[in-house]
Amino acid sequence: MMNMQNVMRQAQKLQKQMEKKQAELAAATFTGKSAQDLVVATFTGDKQLVSIDFKSDVVDPEDVETLQDMTIQAVNDALKQIEDETQKTMGAFAGKLPF
Repeated sequence: MMNMQNVMRQAQKLQKQMEKKQAELAAATFTGKSAQDLVVATFTGDKQLVSIDFKSDVVDPEDVETLQDMTIQAVNDALKQIEDETQKTMGAFAGKLPF
């Protein structure tokens, strides 16, 4: 059976590794795109919107709904990428916990 001191050391080590991975994830950028890349949204890993770009082809004053739909699609695509990467990165620590 592990002694408590070893458990605490291992937990502290894992905490430092998790903090490092969280910082790396927050610094990463994720780019979501709509159909045909007409709308592109870029986020940081901590879900902050950095930029949103519209191709001139999609900007039609007579059809604002399409622009709105494509913007939602691009934003949701980027947020899904962040969620997937967070699960992959941080989920790896779950199996390493000493308790």
